[in-house]
Amino acid sequence: MNKRAEFTASLEQSAFWMPFTANRQFKKAPRLLARAEGMYYWTPEGRQILDACAGLWCVNAGHCRPKIVQAIQRQAAQMDFAPTFQMGHPIAFEFAERLAAIAPERFKRVFFTNSGSESVDSALKIALAYHRARGEPGRFRLIGRERGYHGVNFGGMSVGGLGPNRKIFGPGVAGIDHLRHTHDIARNAFSRGQPAHGAELAEDLERLCTLHDPSTIAAVIVEPVPGSAGVLIPPVKYLERLREICTKHGILLIFDEVITGFGRLGKPFGSQRLGVMPDLFTIAKGMTSGTVPMGAVIVREDIYDAFMKGPDGIELFHGYTYSGHPLACAAGIGALDTYEEEGLLERAGSLEKYWENAIHALKDERNVIDIRNYGLMGAIELGPRAGAPGSRGYDALVKCFEAGVLIRYTADTLAFSPPLIVEKAQIDRIFETVRKVLQALE
Repeated sequence: MNKRAEFTASLEQSAFWMPFTANRQFKKAPRLLARAEGMYYWTPEGRQILDACAGLWCVNAGHCRPKIVQAIQRQAAQMDFAPTFQMGHPIAFEFAERLAAIAPERFKRVFFTNSGSESVDSALKIALAYHRARGEPGRFRLIGRERGYHGVNFGGMSVGGLGPNRKIFGPGVAGIDHLRHTHDIARNAFSRGQPAHGAELAEDLERLCTLHDPSTIAAVIVEPVPGSAGVLIPPVKYLERLREICTKHGILLIFDEVITGFGRLGKPFGSQRLGVMPDLFTIAKGMTSGTVPMGAVIVREDIYDAFMKGPDGIELFHGYTYSGHPLACAAGIGALDTYEEEGLLERAGSLEKYWENAIHALKDERNVIDIRNYGLMGAIELGPRAGAPGSRGYDALVKCFEAGVLIRYTADTLAFSPPLIVEKAQIDRIFETVRKVLQALE
């Protein structure tokens, strides 16, 4: 028995309970990654895999970039950990200032977390606490959206709108309601960029305001472009209308920018590309280019100021042991240096048309019912097999991996979000590989 066969056999009893994975299925035919550099992974056997999804929507600068690696190494040798409860360390303040410098105007305060899930729960708590601080404690209700993904903690799960993530965990947080999703293949199939139809779906928020009384609603949370649900592009004027309704009723608008942040849409943050400003937004993933777990909530100056006008003492009873972890801050600064020196926060804009043409060239392949794109995000939706939804998407994932390209899948939608260093020849390879897989896929 060779080493791989021995390792595969040992997986059956492995202690590792894999997240969001069919564990029994995976362990029968594992897909293992052993090292990475630039645009590529390599398997333990040395087979090269082109990364078409930036790891897990996060490796925006590419893998093992020198400035990031060196920053982590230096920090680990200098100071491994320092608390940020009633203490501080310089690099956390430095990184916060660097983030505020690329954020939209008036977004000058940064609350550190350790992940996108924690960022969402932190943003929801900040929204609730903000209304209480300004004398409106009756604003307790939170509004999410169907097919939204906001992580897996109880707050994010509750405002999220993906059924499988919710159904076995009970009712979740109280006081939650949901807008309808905007995905409309009947009217918007094969749209390039923002689809033309669907702005009127934002009026769902007015319906919920009438149902619940707007004075009870604290915040609405949406992803500018939902990624985990299958790259659902917002219709033209949809986000603008949500912004108008929130402003009208004094409701905070939260953008979940965990995926759309750090250059994915051709600007530092999705709000800047889409021209719609929230009141606070969440980040993670690309803020360290996936190297060290980290997240944050970035808030407007006036929201922070509302907390600073109360009595002396702790203004927000919330935080994490690893908020502003020194290694994560070092990684984040290394990532920002890499993004800025190589122009990666804007690079998606120069590649977007090429990316769009390459993905839409698969329009006539077997089982393709929709293709959509925005920035360096894209999705190909496949018709489901009768009685086996999701199986066609999973088979495409496996076949692409076998052919040397790593993609994502959600049910029967194939999702793409390569590192921002991707070249045109690599875009060609991604979609030519997908074409061949689709042609052979039943």
